[in-house]
Amino acid sequence: MENIKAQKLLNKIQRDLMRNGIITNTLTEDLKDLRVLVVEEGNPLLAKVIRLTFEHIESYNDFNIAIPDEEPIEDEEEGEIAVENEDIRGQESLDYLLSLMADPKNKVNEIELRDYVAAFNTYAAEN
Repeated sequence: MENIKAQKLLNKIQRDLMRNGIITNTLTEDLKDLRVLVVEEGNPLLAKVIRLTFEHIESYNDFNIAIPDEEPIEDEEEGEIAVENEDIRGQESLDYLLSLMADPKNKVNEIELRDYVAAFNTYAAEN
């Protein structure tokens, strides 16, 4: 995110989330304002993620999307595959998503933002 206003607003959103948790009205209004700035910047993926985020929060009054699964890690002792961040939702997942938004041009962040888009679509289809 290159726009200074957008960066400041994103930082405000993250601070408010950490202090107050998910306050639906404030959070959705701030995300809508952020989306306007991102659209002006010309980042369609980020604009879509932000729109899906505030629509999800408005619809469900919470953030029910889990942090995308990382690559499976094989446990040397058990020989099993474990995913460490399985089913982390709510405030923690939203904070992680916001941190990805700060640098959407990073390839790993871009992949995870796309994973969030897929998760939003899957959640909406199932609920």
